Amino acid sequence: MRNTFLTLGILVSSLATGLAVAVAAAPTPTSNTANTKESASLRFEPNTEVHLRGPDARHQLIVTAHSPSADPKDVTAAVSYHAEPRGIVTIDSTGQVAPLAEGTARIIAEGPAGKRATIAARVTDLTQPPSINFANQIVPIFTKFGCNGGGCHGKSTGQNGFKLSLLGFVPSEDYEYIVKEAGGRRVFPAAPDHSLLLQKAINKMAHGGGERLAIDSPEYRLLRRWIEQGMPLGSKDAPVVERIEVFPKERRLGKSGHQQLAIVAHYNDGGSDDVTREAQYDSNDTEMATVSETGLVETLGAAGDVAIMARYQGHVAVFRGSVPLGVPIASMPQPRNFIDEHVFAKLKDLGIPPSPRCDDATFLRRVCVDLAGRLPTVEEVEQFLADTNPSKRDLKIDELLASRDYAENFATKWSAVLRNKRGKDSHIRGTYAFYHWIRDSLDENKPFDRFVHEIITASGDAAYHPPVVWYRDVKTQEQQTEDVAQLFLGMRIQCARCHHHPFETWSQRDYYGFAAFFSRVGRKQGTNGLRTDDEPRIYHRRGKASARNPKSGKQLAPTGLGSEPIDLGADQDPRHALVDWMTAKENPYFAPALVNRYWKHFFGRGLVDPEDDMRVTNPSSNPALLRSMSQHFKESGFDLKDLARTICRSNAYQLSSTPNAHNAKDTRNFSRFYPRRLTAEILYDAVSHATGAVPRFDKVPPGTRAVELPDTGVNSYFLEVFGRPRSSSACECERSGDVTIAQSLHLLNSKEVQEKLHSSEGRAIRLAGAKEKQDDEKIRELYLTVFARPPSQEERTIAKQHLESHRDSQDQAFQDLLWALINSKEFLFNH
Repeated sequence: MRNTFLTLGILVSSLATGLAVAVAAAPTPTSNTANTKESASLRFEPNTEVHLRGPDARHQLIVTAHSPSADPKDVTAAVSYHAEPRGIVTIDSTGQVAPLAEGTARIIAEGPAGKRATIAARVTDLTQPPSINFANQIVPIFTKFGCNGGGCHGKSTGQNGFKLSLLGFVPSEDYEYIVKEAGGRRVFPAAPDHSLLLQKAINKMAHGGGERLAIDSPEYRLLRRWIEQGMPLGSKDAPVVERIEVFPKERRLGKSGHQQLAIVAHYNDGGSDDVTREAQYDSNDTEMATVSETGLVETLGAAGDVAIMARYQGHVAVFRGSVPLGVPIASMPQPRNFIDEHVFAKLKDLGIPPSPRCDDATFLRRVCVDLAGRLPTVEEVEQFLADTNPSKRDLKIDELLASRDYAENFATKWSAVLRNKRGKDSHIRGTYAFYHWIRDSLDENKPFDRFVHEIITASGDAAYHPPVVWYRDVKTQEQQTEDVAQLFLGMRIQCARCHHHPFETWSQRDYYGFAAFFSRVGRKQGTNGLRTDDEPRIYHRRGKASARNPKSGKQLAPTGLGSEPIDLGADQDPRHALVDWMTAKENPYFAPALVNRYWKHFFGRGLVDPEDDMRVTNPSSNPALLRSMSQHFKESGFDLKDLARTICRSNAYQLSSTPNAHNAKDTRNFSRFYPRRLTAEILYDAVSHATGAVPRFDKVPPGTRAVELPDTGVNSYFLEVFGRPRSSSACECERSGDVTIAQSLHLLNSKEVQEKLHSSEGRAIRLAGAKEKQDDEKIRELYLTVFARPPSQEERTIAKQHLESHRDSQDQAFQDLLWALINSKEFLFNH
């Protein structure tokens, strides 16, 4: 530890206080929910007839209080219920309806002040119930109670000799396992209650999973009746679920509010059933809201948006809850473009006041880091702060986008997720060629659809077609399928390779139909160009494109996700058809995936986060904004620079990172700029820039910046400890933004950083020897270099006192000052 640590402690402390990374406590706001004292009308949602078919049918009622001056409010559990005539149905206190006898009735919900709502109910098929369908009625029980989950009987090896298909996606296999396996010992039609299946479920016989069912539960009674009926499989022509629907779809809730949900399954024959109690539920933010297994959502005091996912038989639906903070907002920042309109409209709706616009110095440093991957120079800062042109921020954005620094910064980003790395020294030329192709494409502002087209359809030798290098590390058909879906469509479809995706609509059929686009990729060892046997030579193998579904054994034609199969001739390269489908203006995935990825680059969090997991069950925090940005990106001709310019010009991007009294806890709605640690490469270059030391890496010329390195083959402990990605996958999650003890120790004490501070060609030695400059000038230069702003009066006073007390060792004094500055939060974070 340096001996000046205590001396400079107050300086480091004062620097840290200027950076708004602390969480401020927000006062309790005024609620924007319904006033329960106000007279309100009651309504059932949806207001359609309750039809109960058979003794196992159930229906979840939802009763909402509506008032002209307040948001709708769920009162399902607060009203009283009765039916006329009695004896047809029964309704419990949670609003669940069960059949008693065949016939029709009216269900009445009665609230305060005599307010009532009525709905018709009908019970049929009670005396002669239809045969139970195994796939539609029995399998959902195992899914609901976790029996066929990956941690229990649904794993590939089963559990204690009993196996089920994962999440019940193959009912025919489950039927075999339960009814026919082990001599049929799991079911006993002559005495259903003695069936091993039920004895284990109620834990009457030892069961590793404990009690899963109560003996008086509807699920137990259904299983018992199925066994009693002789375990019918059900007709092959029985209707199947096409989709599920959630009611209500969205709602504004109080900070300590609740909302009962109802789930309706729609079948391919036009029928429907209430499956509220059979569905599974998950909250995307358990600190904002929880959801019970019966579909009751309860908020926990935080403001913002929450999504509740409902799953049933491989189908998903999402309820969106909005919890306003409720702070009155007199005025909002003036929108500069459509981004601001959507962001500020959302903040106004939630009652979250945004932070003010950041100052010029903060903006300059922020935009230089995000666009150019570097800190601004002293000259840039001086010129920008002195400029009185009201358009200077826009002009600076254009200047940075036109610079080579922009291309190098984003080439580092794309090179990592495109897995551009050398596996051995013989890969260096191909790696450099691909990196330069990426950088030059960004520099010339190649439209993104063409950029993607040239990568996916790359053929030939890497010397003449550098994107071929992508196929070097992405070798298999599965890797190509999954990387393209994740990188360019924002879809993680890896799960669907083996089974139906548990949180999405993608099945094995979807996966292998998509994989068929890569079924004719041929590769041979390169024999010319780079003249090495290690670089691939990619070509189209003539033949009919298809991929085999290992579960069904069927050969599937190339099929875009959610689209129809494409019939291609033997001479047609299916990769071209894939890119044509991907980049079509009507494609619902391509533009949103890129827009969301770039939004995260500039804001530290995607509108959908993680940025490459854009499933329906992980909804956007601002759907209208994502739609508008995607449409704008398409209309611009997939112009990447225009997208970056549009984002950076918005007032949303230019908000201060300092929280106000109300938005400190907001992490999803962009009411302020969220500080984030500089990436490994940018931080390394920032330290070199601050200290004035020349960057030095093995096997590259001195002065090469970290953001100019083509891949991770250049060894650097600094870059490793600060989270440089290994380029081993298409996921940006490889790049770590975490703050660790190892990072702090490296900046404080490492030989590498100390050598930069002590460098004879560095800034500290130069300033110490500049006799013609006053201390004030030198201190100002330090602050402009490190923070892109002048020092405050307090900072100037502390720094001058330190220099004055070390007049006999000015070299050391300036090194100490510089060391303190680069170890501050303000330096380490983009804010």
